[in-house]
Amino acid sequence: MISAIILTLNEADDLPHCLDSLDWTDQNFILDSGSTDDTCEIALSMGAAVYKNKFNGFGQQRCWAIDNIPVKSDWILFIDADEVCTPKFASAALEAIRNSKNDTAGFYCCWKLMLYGKWLKFSDSFPRWQFRILKKGKARYRDAGHAMKESDIQGKLEYLREPYLHYAFSKGWTFWFNRHNKYSTLEALERSKTKFKLSQTLNKDQSVRKEAIKQYVTILPGRPILRFFHAYFLKGGIFEGFPGLLYSLNISIYEYMIQLKMLEFKLNSRKKPR
Repeated sequence: MISAIILTLNEADDLPHCLDSLDWTDQNFILDSGSTDDTCEIALSMGAAVYKNKFNGFGQQRCWAIDNIPVKSDWILFIDADEVCTPKFASAALEAIRNSKNDTAGFYCCWKLMLYGKWLKFSDSFPRWQFRILKKGKARYRDAGHAMKESDIQGKLEYLREPYLHYAFSKGWTFWFNRHNKYSTLEALERSKTKFKLSQTLNKDQSVRKEAIKQYVTILPGRPILRFFHAYFLKGGIFEGFPGLLYSLNISIYEYMIQLKMLEFKLNSRKKPR
């Protein structure tokens, strides 16, 4: 019915927990982009098939997986190594697939962001949606900033309300900041070139609406401070204790990195060649 594909790069610590939570899928595949730790060996020892491809972006990598990995199931779940499927998520996914209509191309899924054992329901603005379950031949992906977006949709997209768990900070804050330094560059490039119409801020598609709103909010003065105020006070991160405060502060720093790089791109574009 459904198989899982996990994109990996040095995920030896997180991968076992992810694979343990996938005992309900037909097949599990690893698409590795050059791990130097025991990621591939762990995957093989736990019964997952391993494929390798150079990473050029999340959207491109997932499209390569769709085109080249011999998935026998009709449905594919894309999940990351630092994510864990709960039994409730597994049951909800299987039920949604069984009850899906012929024109269903896939499902948006949401996560519970975990930090120090605390679910950051408020500061992370739960639910946040990503296109993670697709029917083969009915959808693809494209690169969008540091992440990816759905593309070439042939049918309708539904929402799976039961969340999985996301342990985004499992490798520590040093790793998180190094990764988000790269992400902020990609996000700044994407925001600088992407233009949404104002009418799209009212679009019925939540994914389109969110991206359009982000485009316009980006230009507001003091955006990093507003990001902290929104996560910590307006959304309720203040009620999540120290994890809520820490996340709200660091997500505002990430926003500052994006804003600074957008300014740098803008100034560099105005420079006259010597």
